[in-house]
Amino acid sequence: MAIVGGGIAGLAAAYELSRQQVPFVLLESGPRLGGVIFSEQIGGFTVDAGPDSLLVQKADGIKLCEELGLADRLIPTSLPRLAYIQRAGRLHALPAASVLGIPTRVGPFVRTPLFSWSGKLRMAAELAVPARRDGADESIGAFMTRRFGAEATTYLAEPLLAGIHAGDVDALSLQALFPRLAHTERDHGSLLKAFGREGRPESKDGAFRSLPGGLSELVAALERALPARALRLSAAVAKLVQGADGFRIELTSGEALDASAVVVCTPAYVTAALLRDIDAGLASLCGEIEYASTATVALAFSRNAVNHPLNGSGFVVPRVESTGLLAASWLSSKWAHRAPAGHVLMRGFVGGARDPRALDRSDAELVQTTVDALRPLLRISGEPIFTRVYRWERKSAQHNVGHLARIQRIDRVLAAHPHLFVTGSGFRGVGIPDCVADARATARKVAECVRLLPTPVQS
Repeated sequence: MAIVGGGIAGLAAAYELSRQQVPFVLLESGPRLGGVIFSEQIGGFTVDAGPDSLLVQKADGIKLCEELGLADRLIPTSLPRLAYIQRAGRLHALPAASVLGIPTRVGPFVRTPLFSWSGKLRMAAELAVPARRDGADESIGAFMTRRFGAEATTYLAEPLLAGIHAGDVDALSLQALFPRLAHTERDHGSLLKAFGREGRPESKDGAFRSLPGGLSELVAALERALPARALRLSAAVAKLVQGADGFRIELTSGEALDASAVVVCTPAYVTAALLRDIDAGLASLCGEIEYASTATVALAFSRNAVNHPLNGSGFVVPRVESTGLLAASWLSSKWAHRAPAGHVLMRGFVGGARDPRALDRSDAELVQTTVDALRPLLRISGEPIFTRVYRWERKSAQHNVGHLARIQRIDRVLAAHPHLFVTGSGFRGVGIPDCVADARATARKVAECVRLLPTPVQS
């Protein structure tokens, strides 16, 4: 059987198939594995070009690390674990004891200068807002405005909840991305009341983990755990053809392979192109899933060039601030040993739904946008020691309103193709833990399917 795509979903599917003793070949169009997971060592700096952490609350990423022998290498974020939101050209710490920015204690919320008094009163009035229990999907922005008011949407939901997905707060699906909020409203009415009762258990090690060499360590460990002969790089698939006994996989090189089953782990628009000749309706559904483009701009400075304590992990930027930046993280403050002594390493993020043409600009222009946005906030003098720009064109899946219903339709159509499977960030989960969980669950279904075949699997 064959896996198309060597990002984290494809690798996780391959790992699970290997555990299930199902032979496979993995076809990756590019020269490396890992997709948006990519770390570099540059002159003593460790730079994550894409995601830099695993969420502990969603255990599948951590569990995979443990199975791969990386448990002792998992590291927590450094103290203090503060995150900031920019407002009126200043950085304000996210109030302590909050869940996705929603307060669980009165004191920190009352004292924060992040919100105006009228905004705080409107947010507090959430206690009296009637619950919506009809089960209909809505955007993150519509939900937050309905329950907490416009200021909460502008300075909390848009930069934080939508920002981590590089998406449009008025388009992204609450049910797909933050089901906990929808479930809490349905089950308890007021989120403030429910989260206040529930509290926020303090973890001495925080909510995130990384690896000393960056998350590429996870990719390397997966690669070591898989049979080398099964991994094929620079093997782009041009076409999938379904026949009576399986699939014919045509590569852009002219080579063709036969497979009894196929797991497609590519971005949804690539999946759509590959499935067009198999099922036009299925391809159309996959093609409806939108993607945003972003760039990560890494910057290194001498520590004495930055007149800010950098006490925390970084900050997010509301659209209304109009700086050209989505967010910034202070990697050398967030994780230990990411920069040599006397230096700092940070990243800026640009593009997304907010600035869809960002990647049309040159690397130098993206660096300048980032430095111009950071300089007054962090009181930076001088120029960076080095810069790197990492371009992620159409890599951020947008799970917009109606996404879960679309996935249900995709799964119904897939049922008519019992040896064809799809997974990846465009479908049933965006972050690394979700992609790992869905890919491994998909691989277990593949194993069941393959064992029912009357003839041995060819790889």
